[in-house]
Amino acid sequence: MEAVDDFARITVQSELVTNEDQPETSDDPRVSAILEHPLQAVDHENTECGALLMHRTRSSALMMAAAMDHEVEVPGRVEITTDARPDLARTTVICGLRPGQKLRIVKYLAYGWSSLRSRPALRDQVAGALHGARYSGWQGLIDTQRSYLDEFWDSADVEVEGDPECQQAVRFGLFHLLQASARAERRAIPSKGLTGTGYDGHAFWDSEGFVLPVLTYTAPHAVADALRWRASTLDLAKERAAELGLDGASFPWRTIRGEECSAYWPAGTAAWQINADIAMAFERYRTVTCDHSLEKDCGLAVLIETARLWISLGHHDRHGIWHLDGVTGPDEYTAIVRDNVFTNLMAAHNLITAADACLRHPEAAQDMGVTTEGMAAWRDAADAVNIPYDEELGVHQQCEGFTTLAEWDFETNTTYPLLLHEAYVRLYPTQVIKQAHLVLAMQWQSHAFTAEQKARNVDYYERRMVRDSSLSACTQAVMCADVGHLELAHDYAYEAALIDLRDLHRNTRDGLHMASLAGAWTALVGGFGGLRDDEGILSIDPQLPDGISRLRFRLRWRGYRLTVDANHSTVTFTLRDGPGAELTIRHAGKDLELSSTKPTTISVHKHKPLLPPPPQPPGREPVHRRNMAAKVWASTAT
Repeated sequence: MEAVDDFARITVQSELVTNEDQPETSDDPRVSAILEHPLQAVDHENTECGALLMHRTRSSALMMAAAMDHEVEVPGRVEITTDARPDLARTTVICGLRPGQKLRIVKYLAYGWSSLRSRPALRDQVAGALHGARYSGWQGLIDTQRSYLDEFWDSADVEVEGDPECQQAVRFGLFHLLQASARAERRAIPSKGLTGTGYDGHAFWDSEGFVLPVLTYTAPHAVADALRWRASTLDLAKERAAELGLDGASFPWRTIRGEECSAYWPAGTAAWQINADIAMAFERYRTVTCDHSLEKDCGLAVLIETARLWISLGHHDRHGIWHLDGVTGPDEYTAIVRDNVFTNLMAAHNLITAADACLRHPEAAQDMGVTTEGMAAWRDAADAVNIPYDEELGVHQQCEGFTTLAEWDFETNTTYPLLLHEAYVRLYPTQVIKQAHLVLAMQWQSHAFTAEQKARNVDYYERRMVRDSSLSACTQAVMCADVGHLELAHDYAYEAALIDLRDLHRNTRDGLHMASLAGAWTALVGGFGGLRDDEGILSIDPQLPDGISRLRFRLRWRGYRLTVDANHSTVTFTLRDGPGAELTIRHAGKDLELSSTKPTTISVHKHKPLLPPPPQPPGREPVHRRNMAAKVWASTAT
């Protein structure tokens, strides 16, 4: 701060606050419940220029501490005082500045938490971090941060030419994903990250399903921490399965510490898919990074126990077909069904992944009670899993009998989201879909569907999806791009990317949508970049819409750093470093050898759509980026 014309008396107050009042909530169950003073004060102290506050959570007794300190530079006399109370610490700086004189204040903050450390140990941890920050100084901290972010962007950046809003949004999203995960240190990544109180800080299936896939390719160290946290809750998941009369482990649908926090069975515990999502996240991490230590340390146990859960949940009928009954998939408007295609395919993948992992670690698997007969049973169930298909319509059924359910009246019921306005008793028996479900199965288990099946499925289910979840747009972008509807895919990608920057769901005040921010990367890299990895090999098949002239993205794969640079006619692969001189990937269904000695440029494989772009339910069309851009320009101009 600098005085320019006249003498100025300056007072600056710097605060550290806990238990700050939250804004009024709404009737939306996804919004957090307002807790009055959720943190209990444990201790507080102050120095001349700083303070420390310690608190614990009411029920879980997690300890946390926050401290602040200040460096004050000013010519002449200055008065500095600090006051600390249980929930508030305030440092006040008072001085006078003559014209040309400057006041410079550097504020340092340190945070710490623990479920195990004593109060003195946690206090010392935070105080030590604060002293270390002061020793490094402002410039030292800036240099360290810049180096860290340079390393991240070197493996994560996405460049989008022709769509500046998506360009800004995907970088915005990647930064927040890093913010939410880089220092999670074996704790869950909540659905709102570090940005708000929505969902009460809980983590859901979208962490392993949407957030971790992006981080696996861009910041794998953060993924290892997140998966180690999930593995640390395995005993609780085993206890939960036992309570339900099941074998293995049943991980919670909604949690902070590992216990189930969802009270609604049909859209909570019955969503067994989270167990397969977790298994897939472990397998993807191993496949992408070639780091087998995580699987050996804790992943194998997770894979084994989730496989045991599926075997106890499913059964073979008299024809030998394996079924899963009474499950709920991603579409929470169709609950407690038989043979949900998404869940069945994910369960089969979980079973095969577990069996393969046991072969890699035979002694450890034997110690955990795995037998040859048990592994054979896992593979038999996976091979015999039922995948419902409507021969007359030529589409997969989202679940058994789905295509015979009553059609939903989209013309009459136009108030969204439906979960806030319609009773589930009306939603469950109809063909109305909350979010990408079968379409998500085609993305995550792409190899299980032919190109024609994908095209027909997208055409059928696009007409019935209302996107009442922020998780849906990115998946619809990926699969619309896959079947050649590139302009529709671009609109979905825009919606996924701009959900918070444009507050498209009108609830960004509750916190950012971490999974949708991750979905911006997925829509661009998985959709227009054509990235798939479900068969254990990196497959890239770019297709760009008219509104994007060039897409350039970076990622990590098995120790290599790969840059993919695509336009409408060619794609160039640059292998920048890695454990060897060559790498085999797949492009347009064929193996492609890449060399670290020179870039590889080939022609883009054009996808010709088999069907015209499908319509959406009335009023549920994706946000059209051109219309939105025009509105933004008009509001700016006025």
